[in-house]
Parts: sequence; structure tokens; C-alpha cells
Amino acid sequence: MPFACLAQRRFLGRLAGIATLAIAAFAAVPASSQPAAQWPERPVRLLVPVGAGGAADALSRNLASGFAQFANGQALVVENRTGAGGTIAAAAVAREKPDGYTLFLAEVGPNAVSHTLFKLPYDPHSAFTPIIHAVNLPAVILIRPTLPYKNLAEYLAAAKQQPGKFNYASAGVGNWTHLFMAYLNSQAGIDQVNVVYRSGAEMLLSLLRGDADTAIITVSTSLGQIREGKIRALAGASMRPMPQLPNTPPAGQTIPGFDVSVWHGIVGPAGMDPSLVTRVNGIFNQVLQVPSVRTAITEAQAAEIVGGTPQQFDAFIKGELKRWPEVVRAAGIKPE
Repeated sequence: MPFACLAQRRFLGRLAGIATLAIAAFAAVPASSQPAAQWPERPVRLLVPVGAGGAADALSRNLASGFAQFANGQALVVENRTGAGGTIAAAAVAREKPDGYTLFLAEVGPNAVSHTLFKLPYDPHSAFTPIIHAVNLPAVILIRPTLPYKNLAEYLAAAKQQPGKFNYASAGVGNWTHLFMAYLNSQAGIDQVNVVYRSGAEMLLSLLRGDADTAIITVSTSLGQIREGKIRALAGASMRPMPQLPNTPPAGQTIPGFDVSVWHGIVGPAGMDPSLVTRVNGIFNQVLQVPSVRTAITEAQAAEIVGGTPQQFDAFIKGELKRWPEVVRAAGIKPE
């Protein structure tokens, strides 16, 4: 074989090898390392750990309504995935690629408490990337209207005299609706039976039907029925004033030190690229400034918009991870 032909074949072989390596290297680049400014290039899923019709679901759909205009025209698709106090949805997100296309509506149960009650398939300390603290929702302690008690003190007195007689609705063991009421039980020294429903809306229906005696539900989910006299508000769950219910005192006036609130934020799987986190955070901060979204959240949902940086939300979650396991242990809250 002539030398020139042999050299040419060797050169072409080396060139093909270089091309193969280049293609393999490009294919190996994870999606999360692609330019963050291009995200999203397809619809984004937001997994919500409770059923449709409750406050968390309404919040998610309010966020979704303003998402596309800042996200290259791509939709935020709300997917309700219930069960196990929110941990089924949380575990599903923790298993996803950290490319920003599957997000989770975080809350106190699956993100700060459930690991103290159950063995979970994820570690809340390390399984997620905090993106933004979206809102705080006020909650209220309610009873069915056929009960005669006019305030929290009267109800607690009756519950103390009749341990196990009264039941309360929750959205699952480890969910905030269970946690807050279990905390109230321990602080007030009463014994109530937990009855599980799929969402805040179903919990509310249980009170209206008389199936449940009491529950802690967000103001936004229950305000209409409270104003119509279909259910009775005994006390606010936090010390923060509730403009929508100015005559409803905080529970802390009856149970010293009782002060809890419902928070929701956006997290992704662990390992998201910092530039992508910044991009997603920026989009949701813009969404929270849309007038129609702000009105829906602050007025219709009676919520406080928070927003801010991923670092601020990370610090907040770390505080919750420290606070609530201590509360659970001190209160002796057990899986049911």
C-alpha cells in the first residue's frame, strides 16, 4: 500500500475517533448543565402533595396561571399526588433528574417532620434543592356547628372531661393538618381521634356533614362557610392577626405558646445547577408580582407572600428541620 494512502487512512481513523469521543462527551452532559437561560423548553411539572380543592392546590394553580409569561411560554402543570402525609409526592420528586422539569410544592410535613415519624425513602436534609419560599397561609381551628362550644376554652374543657370522644379531620399522618392538631392535643392535654381525608376541601366537608368534630384548616378553604355560619371558628392557629376574621382570637391566648402557620415553597431534586436554581427562583419571584396572582393569594387565599432567594429559603427549611422534630419528641407525637 502506498505510504500516502496509509497515512491518509490513519488520519481519517484518528479523526473518526476524535469525533466519536466528542459526541459521547456531549451526550454525557446532564440537562441541568445546559444554559439556564434556555429553561424551560417544555412544560414543567409541579407535584402537589394533597388533593384538588384545598389551599395548597389553589396556591399551585395561582402560581401556574402566571408562569408561562416568564417561562418561554411553557406551562406549569399541577399534578396532585396524595398519600402518606405528602411523602409519596416528595419521594417521587427526590428521584427525578435535577433538570428543573419536576418541582415540588414543599410544606412542613414531608419537608421537615415526617422523617421523625416514619422511615422515608428520602432524607429531607439532603434530597431537595430549595428554590423559593412562596407564601405563608393562616390556619384556623374549626368545629362543626352542632357542637355547643362558643370558644376554644369551652371546647378544650369538654375534651378533657371526655377523652377520646371527639375526633378531628386531617389530610394524613405527618401532614401539617395532623401535626398542628396533634401539637394542640399535647399542649392542651386532650385526647382526640384522627380521621384521615385526602385534602382540606374533604376535611371541610367532613365538618359540614358532622362526620368530624374539629379540624385545623386554612382560612382560604373555610372562610366562606365560616361567614355563612355553617361551621364555627374557635381560634386562629398563629399569633398573626387574621384581617378576614377579626373577631377570632389566636389559640395562644388559651394555650400559651401555641403559634403555628402553614408555609409553602418550591423545591427541586437535589443537585440542581446553581445557575438553573437562580433562573427558576427568578421566574417564581416574577410570578408572585403579577397583580392577578397577588390578588388571588393575598385576598382570596388570605395568605402572606414571601418570595426571596434560594439561600433564604434554605435557611428557613433548616430552621424548620430543627424546630419540628423537637416539638414532635417533646409532645410524644407517634405514628397512628
